[in-house]
Amino acid sequence: MNNLPAITKNLLIINALCFFGTIVARRYGIDLDSMLGLHFFLASDFKLYQLITYMFMHANLEHIFFNMFAVWMFGRTLEQVFGPKRFLTYYMICGIGAGIIQEVVQYAFYATELVRYDSVDIGSAIIPMGEYLNMMTTVGASGAVYGILLAFGMMFPNSQMYVFPIPFPIKAKFFVIGYAVIELMLGLGRTADGIAHFAHLGGMIFGFFMIMYWRKKSRDNGQFYF
Repeated sequence: MNNLPAITKNLLIINALCFFGTIVARRYGIDLDSMLGLHFFLASDFKLYQLITYMFMHANLEHIFFNMFAVWMFGRTLEQVFGPKRFLTYYMICGIGAGIIQEVVQYAFYATELVRYDSVDIGSAIIPMGEYLNMMTTVGASGAVYGILLAFGMMFPNSQMYVFPIPFPIKAKFFVIGYAVIELMLGLGRTADGIAHFAHLGGMIFGFFMIMYWRKKSRDNGQFYF
C-alpha cells in the first residue's frame, strides 16, 4: 500500500471503509445503501449528491473486491500517467457520467413500461409505484472502473494481458473492445442479473470523450500528451 500513488490508495481505503461502515450501520437499523445509493430521479428518495456517493457503496464482498482489484491493478498506472489531480477528475466524472446514463436508461424503462400503472406485481407482492421507484437503486464504482479500463486500453493498447479463462495473452485494446461489446449485448438483452450494464458503458463513454478532449487540448497547446 505504501508504494501506491496517493489517489489510488485513498480510493481503495475510502471504498473499504464505506463497505464495512455499511455492514456496521445495518446492525443498528441504518440502511446506508438506501441513503447513499443512486435512486431513480423520479423517486422520492432521490438526492442529487447520490450521483457521487453511490460509487462508494457496494452490494457485497465480491462486488467491492473486483472493483477495487481493477482500481489497484490499472488505477496506479493511470495515476502516474495522468497525475493525481487529473486522475481523480477522470475517475469521478466517469462515475458521475455512468450514474447519469443509468438514470436515462431507467427513465426509458419507466416511460415505456411503468408510467401507465399505479403498482407493480413482482410475483410475491404488489408494490405501489412510488415504493417501487425507490427500489430502483444503483450502487458501485463499476462505472468509474470501466472508465479506467477504457483509459488503460487507450494509453497502452498493445500491452499483453492474461484474462481468465482465456489461456493466452490478449492486447489491452481488444480486451476493452470485447468488454464494451459484451456490456452492450447484455444491456440490450435486458438480462435480469441486477447489473447496470449501460452504466458501465456510460463510464466508458464519458472516459472516451474526456481523453479525446485532453488530447486535443494538449495538441492545441503544442504539447505531446499520451
